[in-house]
Amino acid sequence: MDNNTILRQFEEIERKVEKLIGVCKSLEATKMELMTKVEALEKELQGKVEIANRYAEEKDLIRSKIDGLLVRLEEISEA
Repeated sequence: MDNNTILRQFEEIERKVEKLIGVCKSLEATKMELMTKVEALEKELQGKVEIANRYAEEKDLIRSKIDGLLVRLEEISEA
């Protein structure tokens, strides 16, 4: 092999390496965007879970009060 052929091969390798570096940087940027999005979605989900828990607690409290009122109504109707 002559020097020109070797130089062309090195240039081709260098272009491919630069292209791979560009792809890696692009993938890293995409990864960071996705991580940010996942974090935001996790916070949103946590907020919704807290709201659902509060709703369940309120529902249980209302059910308890209704049950108590029904018992009192039965007591009054039996008297």
